[in-house]
Amino acid sequence: VPDGRAIDRFLRANFAVEIVPAATTPDALDLLRKQPYDLVLVNRKLDEDYSDGTQLIEAMRAEPTLATVPVMLISNYAEYQQAAVALGARMGFGKDELGRSDVVDRLRPYLSDDAA
Repeated sequence: VPDGRAIDRFLRANFAVEIVPAATTPDALDLLRKQPYDLVLVNRKLDEDYSDGTQLIEAMRAEPTLATVPVMLISNYAEYQQAAVALGARMGFGKDELGRSDVVDRLRPYLSDDAA
């Protein structure tokens, strides 16, 4: 997936991260229930089944053990970012913004060594 590789490169260039991919909402929820994560990044449309990424955000917020896990939507569209924030996500970013210093600053509280 070209977008996935670009996001992976961007994250690894700026943070010491371990990236754990999930193809579907059920896969992601299963992973989230097994171990803690510092941040969940969700594509607006999931690659595997093209389902809406906001469904994962809704499902996370509905489960008490996952409700406080930081999550961001990856979308270039402001209306989808606003909808995700309304569901309880942190303000995310779009693929067009990869490499920008303000996006690095937005991710730093969750992904820097200081966050651990």
